[in-house]
Amino acid sequence: MIAEKNNVISIVYELRSDSKEGEVVESLTSENPLTFLYGTGGLLPKFEERLNGMKSGDNFEFLLHSEDAYGPVVENAIVHVPQTVFEVEGKIDENLMKIGTMVPMMDAEGRRLNGKVIALEGDAVKMDFNHPMAGSDLFFKGEVTDVRSASEEELSHGHIHAEGGCACGGNGEGSCDDENCGDKGSCNDDGGEGGCGCGC
Repeated sequence: MIAEKNNVISIVYELRSDSKEGEVVESLTSENPLTFLYGTGGLLPKFEERLNGMKSGDNFEFLLHSEDAYGPVVENAIVHVPQTVFEVEGKIDENLMKIGTMVPMMDAEGRRLNGKVIALEGDAVKMDFNHPMAGSDLFFKGEVTDVRSASEEELSHGHIHAEGGCACGGNGEGSCDDENCGDKGSCNDDGGEGGCGCGC
């Protein structure tokens, strides 16, 4: 059985930033492999393309250029937000405003975003809503550890299931509905949870 649409693929890998010699960003082992339903749009398209046709035991090693990953750093994704946004029960939470902190937020349309605090400027907090890997090439080295057919339920839900429930991004958490599972482990969103073939 090979990696192709509607099969469930498990992989382990090491992700490095920019090159084969770059900094290790993410490392998934056999204890926490990335398991996903191939061909459903959950991962970066070029990442899946590189795995196409592989079978269990096959090794891979490839570089995704930034334009095939998370694109360039977008300047208008770096914004100032008022400190009042960080109020919890009427009091500003100083811990949330520490430089380097990732803060989950929501835009005017109700979409979830992760922003990184990069500076405090007067009454405003400067935040970067670019994906953490925007502007970086991604170097992957790993192995396909399992390939199986998806169940009818997995195909109808559009994501994999583990024993006892839904595996959102391969971590087995949550229930099988879109609210809890829909984008966890997704690698073309704004920093979803779990392993991702992307350095989320």
